[in-house]
Amino acid sequence: MKIAIIGIGAMGGAILKGYCKNGQFELLAMNPDNPRVTKLTNQMNIDLVNNSQAVVDSQPDAVILTTPAPVTVDAAKQLAGLSDHTFIISAAAGVSQAELKTVLPHLMIATIIPNTPVAVNAGTIGLAMPAGASEQQQQQIRELLSPLGDLIEVPEDQLDIVGVVGGCGPAFVDVFMDAMSDAAVLHGMNRQTAYQLVASMVKGSGTLATATKQAPALLRDEVTSPGGTTIRGVAALEKDGFRHAVIDAVDQSTK
Repeated sequence: MKIAIIGIGAMGGAILKGYCKNGQFELLAMNPDNPRVTKLTNQMNIDLVNNSQAVVDSQPDAVILTTPAPVTVDAAKQLAGLSDHTFIISAAAGVSQAELKTVLPHLMIATIIPNTPVAVNAGTIGLAMPAGASEQQQQQIRELLSPLGDLIEVPEDQLDIVGVVGGCGPAFVDVFMDAMSDAAVLHGMNRQTAYQLVASMVKGSGTLATATKQAPALLRDEVTSPGGTTIRGVAALEKDGFRHAVIDAVDQSTK
């Protein structure tokens, strides 16, 4: 199965790296001439083309658009020669399926909001399925995207909040991890060990939440013994407004 990725910026490059690590698909990259992109695709031994007609001629099974939103509809228009079996998957925030359908009415179009951990196959990907897609077509789209990370299927009008929580959230977690590392250093741990410890803790907590599907509050309850060390720390977080700070960060990012 062949996937063409159009627009090899930060997100396009991350998606390309994730697919390259997975090794499951034949890949084609398209980007205007750019030394950085040429170097990246050469390192990964991926074919690179510089125009849309070359993408059409290759007849991919799916095209992922990671172009800037203002040029995405025009970029899609140049793909009108694609055969009916090709899926279009757009990662351009704010560009709707309906807008893309105006220039590609014969193709199935899904919209996604991924985050950069797709580069290591650990992404969080908001996915709005194409209107009218059959169950078989939806399953094909899942199979195309699942190697990049977790798929969170939502109505298209909820992709923006997925983008904030999934896309901005890693930066918020990084701030939290940095603060936790400072606390460990304050208590005598060396910096690199502190980073390793905190990163492992965050990874494990996320993995446990994903695997058990339990509410975060229930997982918290499992480690907060009456009068114990953890509940004292939780109480300090509440006193210092941690929960409000997180909600406010998400709220501010939506604006």
